[in-house]
Amino acid sequence: MSVTNLKPNIDHWQERVDLAAAFRWTARLNMHEAVANHFSLAVNDDGTRFLMNPNQMHFSRIRASDLIEVDANDPDTQKGPDAPDPTAWGLHGGIHRHCAHARCAMHVHSIHATVLASLADSRLPPIDQNCATFFNRYVIDDGYGGLAFEDEGERCARLFDDPKKRVMIMGNHGVLVIGQTVAETFNRMYYFERAAETYIRALQTGQTLRVLSDEIAEKTAQELETYPEQDARHLAELKAILDEEGSNYAT
Repeated sequence: MSVTNLKPNIDHWQERVDLAAAFRWTARLNMHEAVANHFSLAVNDDGTRFLMNPNQMHFSRIRASDLIEVDANDPDTQKGPDAPDPTAWGLHGGIHRHCAHARCAMHVHSIHATVLASLADSRLPPIDQNCATFFNRYVIDDGYGGLAFEDEGERCARLFDDPKKRVMIMGNHGVLVIGQTVAETFNRMYYFERAAETYIRALQTGQTLRVLSDEIAEKTAQELETYPEQDARHLAELKAILDEEGSNYAT
């Protein structure tokens, strides 16, 4: 029997399993940042209660039962056992308080997305299908103000004012991706990193870029947005691989 079918007496078990799998695969892809960075998933209707990783635990070790449940409206959360990292609390608390469309949020300093965020012009032109996925669907934060403690987290959260834009290129920082589910958000984060890598490597050739027209880029983005079950199947396959390897992520 798959370990993902084991359901201990812990609330939101399947959500925990999905999130733990996302942590494990992010580490495997080398998109983690040692014991920093953080993911969260809302578990109540208004999104103010959410699961997230405990403070400074390596993504490659996180299990479903390790995830902590916190309340974005309760500052005493920071006093609890395994309280979230202060920057995680500031950024994700702000997101879940102010962005009703952000049920899940994933923040990483993955290499190519961070290189893109370090350029004076951090736009991602539609030079291939992956890049076109994000055409007019990201926001660039040009106002980096230091570590994402509470005020900085609130400022970032308010930049997600357009529900169509679910990726924030955090200038001088990294990337923040939001979505409705773990599968959707992880899939978006994965493909954004792939798109950023394609663009950065294309720049390195020094040759002229072949940029899609706005019309075709938008058409491609819309087609990919409605592509059936790709995100759910992606995560399901990753969990199947982890299960076959005997991973303890779902414990």
